[in-house]
Amino acid sequence: MPCFPLGGDLSDLSGDRSARVADRHGATVSQIALAPLPASSPVTLAIPGTGSPAHSEENTAAASIVLTAEDLADLG
Repeated sequence: MPCFPLGGDLSDLSGDRSARVADRHGATVSQIALAPLPASSPVTLAIPGTGSPAHSEENTAAASIVLTAEDLADLG
């Protein structure tokens, strides 16, 4: 079960590498932080908390982002 997927797992969440991957996908950096979680295991489900309906929709949309090997290397 991933904890803190929007900061606890990525040391460079707001850095150039994350922004570059987000730009390639037309996504936000937060969406890129969430995107690899479902691929890590068939039983993984990201449940990021939010107090905003807009952020909830943004977080849900991250499930449709498929990161490439290049993306994952950039995030590495």
